[in-house]
Order: sequence, then structure tokens, then C-alpha cells
Amino acid sequence: MRKLQSATRASFGESATDMANDALCKAKKRYRTLTSGTKAPKAGDEPSAKAPVIYWMSRDQRVRDNWALLRAIDIARANDAPVVIAFNLLTKYLGAGARQFGFMLRGLRELEGEAKSRGLHFTMTFGDDPAVAIDQLAEKIGAKAIVCDFSPLRDGLAWRKSLASRCESRGVHVEECDAHNVVPCWEASDKLEVGARTLRGRLAKRYHEFLHEFPEIPDGLAAYEGPKLDDIEWDKIIAEALERGQAVPEVTWAIPGETAAAAILDDFVNVRMRLYESRNDPVKPQALSGLSPWLHFGQISGQRCALDAKKACGKASPKAYESFFEELVVRRELSDNFCYYSPKYDSIEGQKYDWAKDTLRIHAGDKRPYVYTLEEFERAKTHDDLWNAAQRELRYGGKMHGFLRMYWAKKILEWTASPEQALEFAIFLNDKYSLDGRDPSGYVGCMWSIVGVHDQGWKERDVFGKIRYMAYDGCAKKFRIPDYIARVNALVKAAKSDFKSGEKSSAANPGLFKINVGSKRKAGEA
Repeated sequence: MRKLQSATRASFGESATDMANDALCKAKKRYRTLTSGTKAPKAGDEPSAKAPVIYWMSRDQRVRDNWALLRAIDIARANDAPVVIAFNLLTKYLGAGARQFGFMLRGLRELEGEAKSRGLHFTMTFGDDPAVAIDQLAEKIGAKAIVCDFSPLRDGLAWRKSLASRCESRGVHVEECDAHNVVPCWEASDKLEVGARTLRGRLAKRYHEFLHEFPEIPDGLAAYEGPKLDDIEWDKIIAEALERGQAVPEVTWAIPGETAAAAILDDFVNVRMRLYESRNDPVKPQALSGLSPWLHFGQISGQRCALDAKKACGKASPKAYESFFEELVVRRELSDNFCYYSPKYDSIEGQKYDWAKDTLRIHAGDKRPYVYTLEEFERAKTHDDLWNAAQRELRYGGKMHGFLRMYWAKKILEWTASPEQALEFAIFLNDKYSLDGRDPSGYVGCMWSIVGVHDQGWKERDVFGKIRYMAYDGCAKKFRIPDYIARVNALVKAAKSDFKSGEKSSAANPGLFKINVGSKRKAGEA
């Protein structure tokens, strides 16, 4: 692995031989056409030459460092055409509440201003079928090309397929560009990978093509002058989302948007990355980057994080940097690989290998030492003070320490009536309370803990069978459990106080770091 990561560091900044010299999104294999019989409009293609190009923004909610947006600008620049960034707002999505919708919408509010400053028009469509809404927008403004970002999840794939089908009949060109992964998911591998050990080398061989610096968005882009698009009533939209999702309120410490994400990254790589080797100690949460909510909503690019971490590598040990790169790139992209090539990624059947499914079935009838209801789990009413603290950190902080996520999920397997119920409960709780829920990494984390995905068989025992086991006593040997519980108690107290006062104290942040946006804070602020 060390040799592969050394090769990775050496490859930063190189470009692929198949890159177009004048393009912003130079790596042609980063994007692919979803429609048959269409091609991107080019100068002289009347009447479509100067038609607006839509970037349907979904997973990657940022203006800076966004390959999908840059690809849309490439198509538009070739025809002196404008770019319209469109985001479709759902009324509900996989259990997300005020916590997640508020974070996302406030980030988008900031994004609108950033887009305007770059000569890009941002608009919002509404409806629980994004394909219909985006297609209607394309018809309204006469767009002949649409660029989508990429998601490996079932809904995202289905929406993009449906949009392509609708547009194909009208001769509208639709492309998909992976702006989330360093190596595009479909290029990294053409199959479901066994685990990190098999994907790691595949990724390393492609970094010279894809892992390079982002270009700036050029000045002088054509202005949108088409049919009027409604102004976005941000205050009303945010208020309605908070009302619908009030069962899970926002966390005050998490400042959304690109500006905050950049500040957190800067603090981590220049100050806290040197602590990263202690990342598995829940008593030392500042060792973690804390970037997962911003990465999940695409408010910062994983590739930007990798590039900036390398630049600051001299301020941390090589081992700390390499460990961060492994988690940031290899493990995150492994999660996308799993969800893309295993459509049943949130069920027992999503596990490809029979050893894991068989062992869970064999031990499904084993007597459980405790059996808790979903409500008891949700309210942290188990006999285990460590598990209860982890659940309270998630419920009140919107995040849970990465090491405790494994223990938390494995104990749900041990204390539920069946593996199926355990997986259902774990995904439900993660998606309901975590800012980064409904994410490939979240699904894979639950599947690793409960179904043995990307793992191997271990010593057989009751309930778990050959699935890896984690014990309270094992945790006690790794870190001071009383100190972790005390930290969570302080977090809960601060979170409750901040919720009443509107303050944004770092004590309520599971990572215990401050977000210093200063005067750079933009319109996403409450």
C-alpha cells in the first residue's frame, strides 16, 4: 500500500494524454453520454447552437471545484451560450428532516450568490420526480444539452435514466459527469470489488488521468436572457422545510456552505491533520477532519481535500496524510463502487458473498442477550452506557465518531430479533439523525458492521456467526470510555443550550473544532 500511495503523491498535477487542450473538464472519461443518437451542441448547429446548457445539480452542491459544472461550461463556451444551474427540491427524501434539509438549503442559498458572481444563473425546480421537473425546465428555456452529476444510489440512477429517456425523444443531449469521485466510478472498476485491497491498486493506476488541480471558472460567460425564471423565496422555502422536518431539528454548530467547508478544510490540513493517527480514539475527536457533512452534500470536493492535504503534508507526518488519503479517497470510492454495482445495497441480499448471508441465517434463531425496540434504541435506553453515549452523540450532535459507528451498529445486530431488523434499524437511525445520512458510506458502514461487506469471516459465535464481533471490554482497552461519555454529556448540554439561544458553540460540535468563517460568511447564514 505504501508504494501505491507514494505513486499517488507523485502523480498529483499530471494530466492524461487524452485531455482536450482547451477544455476545463479535460479528462474525457470523466463524463459519458446518457442519450442515444445525440451529441453535445457545437458552433454552427442551428437552432441549438446558442441554446442554454443546463447543469442539473444534485449530489455536488458547489460552484468551486466542480467537474460537472465545468463540463457544462465547456459545452456552453463552444457556442457562446449561457449556463443555467438547476436544483430540484424534493418535499421528502429517505427520512431526512429539518436537520438535513436546513443544512442543504442554507448551503444552496449561499451557492446562488456565488454562481451569480461567476456569471452563472441558478434556479430551482420543485417536485418529487426530478426527471419531470428538469425536463420541463429544459423545454421552457429551450435547452439542448443537460449535464448531470453522478450518484450510485438507486433513486439517482433512476432519475437520470428517466430524464435521458424523456430528452432523447426531443433530441436533447444528456451527459453524466462524476464530480464526486477522484476516479469516475465506472472507470475505477467495471465490477463489484471485494474490498479496499482490490480497489486501491485500480485507483492508483488512474490518478495520473484524474487527480489534478481544478481550473478557475473563466470570466465573460454568456448571460442567460431567456424566459424569466421565478425568483427563489428562500425564507419561505427554508421555513416550510423546517416545519415539515421539525421532529429532527437543525444542529446549530454546523455552518453550511462552501465558505464554511473551505474553512474547516484549511483548519484540518494546517492544524489538525497531524493528529490523524489518533483518529480511532473517540476521546480525541479533533483528530478527525469533520468534513463528512460537507462532503456528503457536495459543498466541498473530495478531490480538493486531497490536493490541499498533500500541499500541507509537511505539517503532518506522512503516515497521517496517507491514512487520511486512504479514508477520503479509497474508502469513499469503495462505497460508491458497492452501491453502484450492488443495487440492493441496503438489504442482506446486497452482500454478494454467501458465507456472510449463510452465517447470519444459521444464527438468526440464537437467543439474544437483550432485545430492544426501535424507540428504545432511538432514545438511548439500553443497558450499555457506551452505546447510549454514541446514540446521544448522533441524536444531538448530528454526527457520531467513526470508531463508535462500528460498535453502535454491531450492538444493534446483537440486540435485535433478526439481522434484517438490525440493518433496518441501523439505517433508519443513521439516516434520521446524521447530517451525512443517505450516503453510500453510511450504507456501507452498516453493511460492513452487520452483513460483513468488505470483510472476512471471523471466529464463529452466537448471534454474529462469522461476522466480526466488537465488545465493550475491547473498547475499554482502546480508549477511556468514561472520558468519552463525559464528552458526550457536555455535548448534549451545549446542544440543548444552543438550540434555545441560537448560539453556535464548538462544545456542541462532535469534533470540538471551531468553524472560523469570519467576514467570508455569505447568505447561507440563518
